[in-house]
Amino acid sequence: MSTLTGELASEGYNPSMYELLKTIDDPAALRKLDRRQLHQLADELRAFVLDSVSKTGGHLSSNLGTVELAIALHYVFETPEDRIVWDVGHQTYPHKILTGRREQMGRLRMIDGISGFPRRSESKYDTFGTAHSSTSISAALGMAVSAKLKNEKRHCVAVIGDGAMSAGMAFEALNNAGAMDVDLLVILNDNEMSISPPVGALTNYLARLLSGRMYTTAKRASEHILKRVPAMLELARRAEEHVKGMVTPGTLFEEFGFNYIGPIDGHDLDTLIATLANIRKLRGPQFLHVVTRKGQGYKLAEEDPIAYHGPGRFDPAEGIKKAGGGGKPTYSQVFGDWLCDMARADERLVAITPAMREGSGMVRFSEEFPERYFDVAIAEQHAVTFAAGLACEGLKPVVAIYSTFLQRGYDQVIHDVAVQNLPVLFALDRGGLVGGDGQTHNGAFDYAYLRTVPNFVVMAPADENECRQMLYTGFQLNRPAAVRYPRGTGVGKEIEKEMRSIPVGKGEIRREGRKIAMLAFGSMLKPALEAGAALGATVANMRFVKPLDGELVQRLAATHELIVTVEEHQIMGGAGSAVLEALSSASVRVLLLGLPDRFVEHGDPARLLASVGLDAAGIQQAVRNVIPE
Repeated sequence: MSTLTGELASEGYNPSMYELLKTIDDPAALRKLDRRQLHQLADELRAFVLDSVSKTGGHLSSNLGTVELAIALHYVFETPEDRIVWDVGHQTYPHKILTGRREQMGRLRMIDGISGFPRRSESKYDTFGTAHSSTSISAALGMAVSAKLKNEKRHCVAVIGDGAMSAGMAFEALNNAGAMDVDLLVILNDNEMSISPPVGALTNYLARLLSGRMYTTAKRASEHILKRVPAMLELARRAEEHVKGMVTPGTLFEEFGFNYIGPIDGHDLDTLIATLANIRKLRGPQFLHVVTRKGQGYKLAEEDPIAYHGPGRFDPAEGIKKAGGGGKPTYSQVFGDWLCDMARADERLVAITPAMREGSGMVRFSEEFPERYFDVAIAEQHAVTFAAGLACEGLKPVVAIYSTFLQRGYDQVIHDVAVQNLPVLFALDRGGLVGGDGQTHNGAFDYAYLRTVPNFVVMAPADENECRQMLYTGFQLNRPAAVRYPRGTGVGKEIEKEMRSIPVGKGEIRREGRKIAMLAFGSMLKPALEAGAALGATVANMRFVKPLDGELVQRLAATHELIVTVEEHQIMGGAGSAVLEALSSASVRVLLLGLPDRFVEHGDPARLLASVGLDAAGIQQAVRNVIPE
């Protein structure tokens, strides 16, 4: 494994040998180790993470960066009695391995395998289910308040990344927590800052000092005395801020009411453990700033942490191999190409993303049109209202956002965009089932939550070319619009360079048949056509969820015995429900096919679709159950 760096390479570590790690089935076993053994354990754990993820795919860079932090937390705190809440959760593989799921890593993110995120139903050590960012401080604060109300002595810890700290919810929680008399530790896992300037012997010494009992006891005693002399108390506070401000960036967090400690090297196990042990003795809100490096210990991931953020299977010795050209483009690439073409044609276009540049296919746009590209960080609510403000001044904003993430900005969609009928185009990526990320990332609710909002146009392309033309159509409308498309590649449809508008609210017949009429929405057209051919059915590409082509629906209902709606969306409130509304006075039979009323798990997307009856065979069988041959 020539690409391993750091301790693994310098010691010639063989990742096939996990002498210590194979003895750790829970944190209690970890806490029995001599502290001098923990460095070897960290080497083994890092090698095991790399070995596992290379075979299954999953999140890699972030997990390589939290090896020492996971060990230190479970070594110092009495988990699961002490609560640890991991923000987002895509950095919890070391935590999962140390808490009894080592042997289950071979089926990570697969059907019937363990999740890539913390889940309460999976382990008692997963104290809070996370997958969307910036929720950890709020959840841990709730746990800390609960412990106080029930007079239970336990520690509550929130581990949050610097990216997640960019969201408003994190600061709302900090603002609330700092005003409460509860024992709460917030650990900022900062993996973007350069380690060299803030980390070293002096910084680690100061972190130990600021977390030590002598410092905090002296501080509280002096505050008690100086409260009798307000002017002296203010002078002392300013002096302390001046001294701490020279060596730590903690003033902001101390203004929130936290005792700030750090920054410290998140890969220095000795300092981590000593500092956490000191903090464990302190009362009140504590804030520990830890600096880590994404991809730590694996050279290729260190050099390109974005590429190794969520890779598929690969050979660790060779790294990720870039796919050759000529393959089908993903829907994200189709969007990115359209965005650049449209920007060249209309200088009013501006594009916004809440920290998903790569995932949304916006890298080229950000390079070619940097002044018209806005990454607003993990702040979906702000992204939507920011777009509304741009639209008020005559610009044409395009918000590129995953379906599951727009849920977090729903109030802003209604009040700031729709009520004012502003021309904001939402490019909704990851509509439908997304695969390994599972239930928290599936785009299962967007038809329902958007079609109920006045002034909106909601489009669902059936292929890559239709996606491009719908994006153009939505951009030309002087009203709110959304184009909802799935993850991954399409059907291989040739993409027309020329852009043209599609008649709003008009579907099309793609196959003529009899007795049965299938109304397919978006990605479900392909399996519906396959099932329709076997059944001799009429198949319509509905294209628009709102406004629905009511005329087409009524005509098909009048000439067929059974109407079948097919959508990669939850049945309740979805496109099929819209069809039922349109047919409320008709006497035709209607069969709704879509996602069931439950959260669909993680796994291979094709297998998941088959499991809920949304492949060609499943559609065909569902229809024959209603109308036997």
